[in-house]
Amino acid sequence: MAKRPKSKQSSGRDAKAKVKSKSKTAKPHSRARRAVSKHAASKAALQYIPWHTIPLEELNPLLQRQFVVGQEIMVARVLLKKGCIVPEHSHYNEQLTYILDGALKFWIDGQEIVVHAGEVLCIPAHMPHKAEALEDTVDLDVFNPPRADWINKTDEYLRGDR
Repeated sequence: MAKRPKSKQSSGRDAKAKVKSKSKTAKPHSRARRAVSKHAASKAALQYIPWHTIPLEELNPLLQRQFVVGQEIMVARVLLKKGCIVPEHSHYNEQLTYILDGALKFWIDGQEIVVHAGEVLCIPAHMPHKAEALEDTVDLDVFNPPRADWINKTDEYLRGDR
């Protein structure tokens, strides 16, 4: 026997009534309860952080940085003096580099790419790259996930005289 279609208005009310009645009688599954608890416990806090409140970390005489870490993303303000070399390295983090001022020359994927102020370079995870500051440069790097080696200060390739 074919059911007759209900109007949108009445079916919306019926659906709400069913949800209400189910919510009173149905017990949540323990897995669902854990998932909700985990999500609530890991809820990210709102952060407002002016750059001037973050101390500059001097990695070497030509390289300084500041960074802010979110739950799944990291943004770094990197200051490079002319001639600063960032040695070839790779990481499992995807990187987006936005040059605010100056210019960086990259050696990446068999190419030399100069990125100037106002330009962006997207570097996929695990892709080896090297950079040189062609002039005093301010760069904004975004990483996903956050760089654990930067957070833990185990990024030896950036530290020391360069």
